[in-house]
Amino acid sequence: MLRRTYLALTAAAWISGPAFASGHSKDIVDTAVGAGTFGTLVAAVQAAGLVDTLKGDGPFTVFAPTDEAFAALPEGTVETLLMPENKDQLTAILTYHVVAGKVMAADLSDGMMATTVQGTDVEIKTEGGVTVGGANVTAADIEASNGVIHVIDAVIMPKM
Repeated sequence: MLRRTYLALTAAAWISGPAFASGHSKDIVDTAVGAGTFGTLVAAVQAAGLVDTLKGDGPFTVFAPTDEAFAALPEGTVETLLMPENKDQLTAILTYHVVAGKVMAADLSDGMMATTVQGTDVEIKTEGGVTVGGANVTAADIEASNGVIHVIDAVIMPKM
């Protein structure tokens, strides 16, 4: 069983390699699209009108929730947030997942507070695994031409 797990992880890393290839010629948005696990995040970024911003010069650090993280929200939440009349709320949530500058995993410290583009701070913990606003970081330091992506397993919500 251990051998199967190792082989599965090796195969997954090999398959996902091209999406996160070095050279960093893709910006944050294109890197997320290429990964194939951020469809909901990309749709939300489009609905909020943030594509051009996240394709900009940056640098940006994005704590990117996976499709599974969005699926874990209460039923109807994503659909409601994607409605045009909720654009301000969606923008606030998405910009809470972004920090100005390129923050690599080695730059993090336990209890660190990072000011988000949304304007409020999010707490980062490193004891027993890295968390951002309570969400676990499942993959770190995915570099893009204009910043870095850290994959998280939950959608983090700002205090509004």
